[in-house]
Amino acid sequence: MTNKDLIIINNEKIFEDNKNFYCDNLDLKVIPEGLSEYYNVEYIVRKSSKKGKQRINFNNIKSAPGIFKFLYFVFQTIKKKPKANYLLISITPYTFLSFLILLIFRKKIFIYLFSSGHEEYKHILGSWFVWIYHIMYVIVTSCSRVIVCHKRLFNHKKSHLVFISRLDDDWIKNHTKPLLDKVRYLYVGRMSPEKGIFDFIKMFNSIKFNAEFLIAGNTNNENLNNNNIKFLGYITKPKNLIDAYDNSNIMILPSYTEATPYVVDEALARKRPVIIFDDISYIVRDKKGIFVSKRNNESLLQTTKYIMDNYYEIQKSMEKNNLPTRKDMIKQISDIINLEN
Repeated sequence: MTNKDLIIINNEKIFEDNKNFYCDNLDLKVIPEGLSEYYNVEYIVRKSSKKGKQRINFNNIKSAPGIFKFLYFVFQTIKKKPKANYLLISITPYTFLSFLILLIFRKKIFIYLFSSGHEEYKHILGSWFVWIYHIMYVIVTSCSRVIVCHKRLFNHKKSHLVFISRLDDDWIKNHTKPLLDKVRYLYVGRMSPEKGIFDFIKMFNSIKFNAEFLIAGNTNNENLNNNNIKFLGYITKPKNLIDAYDNSNIMILPSYTEATPYVVDEALARKRPVIIFDDISYIVRDKKGIFVSKRNNESLLQTTKYIMDNYYEIQKSMEKNNLPTRKDMIKQISDIINLEN
C-alpha cells in the first residue's frame, strides 16, 4: 500500500454496528477492500437501518443518514486530505452533488460506471426522469476520468475500460460434472421486475417439460404452487454459491436491462451455459457459452434443447474464455488511477 489517499464515494447503503460494517451488495465490499491494498482509502456511503449479510473487511467508512451529512463528509475530506483522488461509484443525486463540490475545488475525479444508467432509470422511474439523469451523466463524464465496465461505454476520450469480476481461485478450479437427466435452471439475483424474474416464473409455469428451477436470492414469493421451483434463499458464502451453480446445468438471466452482470462470469467459471433474452444480447461480447433466446416459450425450449443436446461440446468451447479475477479488476482500477496522476 502507498501513502496516497483515495476517497471512494458511493450512493449505496451500509449498516454500521460498533465499527463493524455490513451490506448485501458484494460490490460495496469488493472495491474498497481491494483498493485499500493500494491506497489509504476512505469510504463515504449512506447509512442503512437494515443489517446486511456481508461483513466488510474494512472499517474506514463514514455512513451518512442523509444528504447533508453525506456532503459534510465530502467537505471534510477536501479540508483534511487536499491531495486525495476521488472515485465516484455510479451517477446518482448523491454522487452528482458530491461531484459538483469536488469540481468547484478542482479535485481529480474518477467516475466508475457499471453501465450508462439510462436503461435502468427508464425501467425503474420512467422516461421523464431519464432526461434529468442524462444531464447529470453528460456533465459528470465530460469533467471526469471515466472508468467503464463495458465496451459500449468506451466512447469518451477520457474513458478507461476494465473487466469487472468477483471471481477468485475457488471459482475456476475443482469443476464438477453436471447432472443432465433433466433441465435444472438457476437464477441468482434479486427479485425485482427489471430482472424479469417474475415474467420468467410465469413462462416456466406455462411450459410442460422435465425441468426444475432453482432461485438464489431474497424473496417473499415462495407460495407459487409449483413443486419444480425451489428457493435457495440469499446465499452469502462463496462455497455455497459455487455449490448452487454446480447443482444446476443452465444459468438463466431473464433481465430486461443489465450492465455487466457478475452472475454470467460466475456461471461460465463453473462451466455452466447461460441463457439470456434478446433485450440484453449486448452482454455476450466474445464469451463462449452464452445463448440468446427470444422472450417466448418456443424460443426458450429450442435454446434449452440445443444446450442439453450439445452440453459437453459447449463446455469444451468455454475453456477459451479468459475470465478476469477480482484481483485483476482491482489492479486495473489502481493502474488507471496511477496513470492519471
